[in-house]
Amino acid sequence: MQSSGHRFRDVEHHPLLAENDSYDSSSSEADMAERVWFIRDGCGMVCAIMTWLLVVYADFVVTFVMLLPSKDFWYSVINGVLFNCLAVLALSSHLRTMLTDPGAVPKGNATKEYMDNLQLKPGEVIYKCPKCCSIKPERAHHCSICKRCIRKMDHHCPWVNNCVGEKNQRFFVLFTMYIALISAHALILCGFQFFSCVRGQWTECSDFSPPVTVILMIFLCLEGFLFLTFTAVMFGTQIHSICNDETEIERLKSEKPTWERRLRWEGMKSVFGGTHSSYASDSKDWCT
Repeated sequence: MQSSGHRFRDVEHHPLLAENDSYDSSSSEADMAERVWFIRDGCGMVCAIMTWLLVVYADFVVTFVMLLPSKDFWYSVINGVLFNCLAVLALSSHLRTMLTDPGAVPKGNATKEYMDNLQLKPGEVIYKCPKCCSIKPERAHHCSICKRCIRKMDHHCPWVNNCVGEKNQRFFVLFTMYIALISAHALILCGFQFFSCVRGQWTECSDFSPPVTVILMIFLCLEGFLFLTFTAVMFGTQIHSICNDETEIERLKSEKPTWERRLRWEGMKSVFGGTHSSYASDSKDWCT
């Protein structure tokens, strides 16, 4: 299919929208900005709630089972403040990841009128997603759960009930880092607590009975070990992807880069702050 001297490709032979079905990109973007981004996926919402409950459980065991009964005042205060601060940071990062638009391309913007306004060069090839009828910028992929094309999509994570993409990757990386830190902290505290309880023969070790204390701490150790392993691996994978300017989807599909790879420090700045990359500027031009 050709239009205005350039080529238009999609996976399926899906026609452009008719002129009378034109898509108002500006009004849709304005409406999207007024609403909170939230994916109504049952599995994702259950996983997100479980994440919060597990963090709250860890905070309960650390605070009420291990620290408050301790006779060492400064030990309890320092570890309590540190653990709770990390927990708040982890949950706030989780919220930001879940409620931030990951970089969704406006639906239905593949109209003839919009195509003409792009002022593309003759012979330039662009791609349209047949599922959400949107023009796909470079490095954008369609998510079947979000039902949108996501710019620089890394993967869809059910634990945050959202895609990890161009606009929320930094929050996801911070979330995995904070969870890994509080998991390691909880495991260290459990080790000290077990040693203290065994040395004191479980007398005045906790306000709970010894069997209940043991059960609570065993569950916390299992949770801490699993979360530490998972989030540490995920954190390392994300940092590696950022430094190599390659998303997880691109790595798994072995896609040959058609873009100019950024240096490691430039990649970190583009995700966590600093000057916007040329890719981000190009994406903004395509999707507004």
